[in-house]
Amino acid sequence: MDKKQQQNQQQQQKAQQQRQQNAQAGQAGQYGTEFAAETNAQEVRQQNQQSAQRKNQQ
Repeated sequence: MDKKQQQNQQQQQKAQQQRQQNAQAGQAGQYGTEFAAETNAQEVRQQNQQSAQRKNQQ
């Protein structure tokens, strides 16, 4: 498995964990926390950086 596949797998696992946490938070009535928890700022920055690199390659 190459590095990119590993990263994708890790991101999928993180997303699944986050969905579980959000479901638990929703059941407990903690609605304010679920939206903030969905946004991983570092992951968004990474994706933006990758997108910018792809645009530069074209």
